[in-house]
Amino acid sequence: MNENKAALGYQNFEEVRTEHIFYIDKTYFIREWWEYADKVTLITRPRRFGKTLNMSTVECFFSNKYAGRSDLFEGLSIWEAGSAAGSSSYRELQGTFPVIFLSFANIKATKYADMVYKITKVIADLYNSNDCLAAGNLLNENEKEYYKKIKPGMGEEIAADAINSMAGFMKRQYGKDVIILLDEYDTPMQEAWLSGYWDEAVDFFRSLFNSTFKTNAHLCRGLITGITRISKESIFSDLNNLEVVTTTSDKYMTSFGFTEEEVFDALDRAGLGKEKQDVKKWEIRRLLV
Repeated sequence: MNENKAALGYQNFEEVRTEHIFYIDKTYFIREWWEYADKVTLITRPRRFGKTLNMSTVECFFSNKYAGRSDLFEGLSIWEAGSAAGSSSYRELQGTFPVIFLSFANIKATKYADMVYKITKVIADLYNSNDCLAAGNLLNENEKEYYKKIKPGMGEEIAADAINSMAGFMKRQYGKDVIILLDEYDTPMQEAWLSGYWDEAVDFFRSLFNSTFKTNAHLCRGLITGITRISKESIFSDLNNLEVVTTTSDKYMTSFGFTEEEVFDALDRAGLGKEKQDVKKWEIRRLLV
C-alpha cells in the first residue's frame, strides 16, 4: 500500500516530506539551476505549475537553517546526483548557504502607499526572523540603529536597500555569499497596473531589484519566479545580469508542471495504471476547450 497521502494545497517542501504527502520528484531542478550558474534567473510559469513548491525545495536544500536535514532529500534524484562543481555529490552542498526567501504573493493593494507598506512588512519580517544578528557583536552601533529602522512603514529609500543590507549582515555572520529567492515577484505589479499606480510602482521596484540583485556584492545566486514577464525596460532595466526563462525556453522545461511520463508513473504508484489513456484523453479535451 502506498504510504504517501494524495493531498492538495501543499507549497512547503519540508511539510510535504515530513507529512508524507505524495510528491513527484522535481529536485533535479536544483542541479540544473546550480550548474547553469546564471547569476540571477527569472522563471515565469502559469499558476499551479509548482513554482512556490520548487522555491521552497531550493530553500530547504541550500539553506543553513536546514543543515543536517538529509531526511528531506533521501531517495530523491538530487541526493544521488554527482556534482559537476568539484565535490563528490550534491549532498555536500545541502544546508551550507545563508538563504533569503521572500514572497510577494500577498502584496495586493489598490493604493500605492498600501502596496509599499505591505512590501516593508515583508522586509521587516525578514529582519525579525534574523534578529539574532543584531543581538550580539556582529553589528556596530550605527548598524544596530539602522536595524531598528527596518519596520513596517519605513521610508522607501530604506526599504529599497534593506535586502542588500541583510545579505551583507548574513555574509559577515556565515562567511558565505547569500542565495536570494523571490517568489511571485509580479503580483504587486499586476495590482499596480490594474489600480492605476504603475509608474510609481516601477520606480520603487527598479530601485529595490537593482539593489537586491544587481549591485549586491554579497549575492551568490538569485532566483525569481512569477506568472508574467515584465519587460527589462521597466523594473529590470538595470539588471543586465538577468537570465529570463519563459514557457517557450528549453531551460527547465520539465522542472515545472508534469510531463506525461511523470503523470503515468504517478498513476502507477497510486494503483491507477489502467486509467492512463482516459487521463490522456481528458487532458486533450481540456486543451481543446
